[in-house]
Amino acid sequence: MPVIIDQIVRSKRKTIALIIETDGSVTVRAPLKAPEKFILQFVEKHAKWVEKKKMEIQAVVPSQPKQYRTGERFLYLGQAYPLEVVKDQERQLVLDGEVFKLAESVQANAESVFQDWFRIQARRVIEPRTALFAKRHQLHYEKIRISSARTRWGSCSSKGTLSFSWRLILVHPDVIDYVIIHELAHTVHHNHSKRFWKLVEKLLPDYRERRKQLKEYGQRILE
Repeated sequence: MPVIIDQIVRSKRKTIALIIETDGSVTVRAPLKAPEKFILQFVEKHAKWVEKKKMEIQAVVPSQPKQYRTGERFLYLGQAYPLEVVKDQERQLVLDGEVFKLAESVQANAESVFQDWFRIQARRVIEPRTALFAKRHQLHYEKIRISSARTRWGSCSSKGTLSFSWRLILVHPDVIDYVIIHELAHTVHHNHSKRFWKLVEKLLPDYRERRKQLKEYGQRILE
């Protein structure tokens, strides 16, 4: 099925950019003199990417509240996976290959089941990554706390406790690493001064791109 372009915005740019808006619509930003045929070919060439992004958006910005029924999609580490409600499954929730499988017996409490599962996965992913970066860059923190924060991805207390929202497990691993580096940098500079950002850049040279991706996730996940 061909990709439907909802809007073409022309400007003095030199390249074509594809943007999937939060409502799933497709915006193309193109040079002033770019032929329409060339634009269409570019979009069709990236059709699979467009479909993938639309599914990711649907997973975190559903048109209605999640019903936790077979076919719905849920985000995990930046990828959208479909849900299958199954009978006679001992574990409440598992990610089996490319599918989330939810035991029918806990479907009524699915929201809590998912949150508990995400919280466990967040600790499993974040704790070793934080330890790795801290050791690599000779930084020190006291402990890690997995929170339910909705207003921020992470924080660093004056005593060196690093807190991370379990919702961080929904985003791409590269973005998770940025948040970890950001909070580790706060163990040295407890502010957002020039020295803080200079340290972040030293530890993660491409942090600006990752921070941009984080803001895009934040508009959908933390709201």
